[in-house]
Amino acid sequence: MSKPSKTKELKIITRHVVTIDDVAKDPRKLKLLYLVDALGEISEKALQYLVYWLKTEKQLDLGYEFLVIGNVPSSKELKMDIVALLYVGALETNPRNKKLRVTSVGKELLEKTVTENLKPEFDRVVAAAKELEAKVKSIDAEVELTIKMLRQSMRRRRRRRFI
Repeated sequence: MSKPSKTKELKIITRHVVTIDDVAKDPRKLKLLYLVDALGEISEKALQYLVYWLKTEKQLDLGYEFLVIGNVPSSKELKMDIVALLYVGALETNPRNKKLRVTSVGKELLEKTVTENLKPEFDRVVAAAKELEAKVKSIDAEVELTIKMLRQSMRRRRRRRFI
């Protein structure tokens, strides 16, 4: 009897290409973009926590399902929306502190799409987020400290190699 041979299969997963028009038609992505714009810069981790706290503490569901493992909320849909906003250029990552911020493309998109009938709902989300801002800042500080420690350890490793 021959053993079954091991084969490596390439899995191809198709993804819908996101355009700026798709983002303009999706109220969930627009709320997320509006939220980041109102808060200035925010890390992805802090944004995950913020959207989770909005859902659980303020009863403002932005349409994301969360899985909580070890008191750490995560949402695949939220991550995919962040990636989509980065892909179309509405968001960018600050290279210094790894925080998300809205680009000029994102600001232009918000000006065009956030109409007077959507604005009160978006402002309600931002007002609730401002109430949670102290908790969010602590998560952001944790992320900044982690990045700072990683950079310092990388510098030390580089120096040791050449001595």
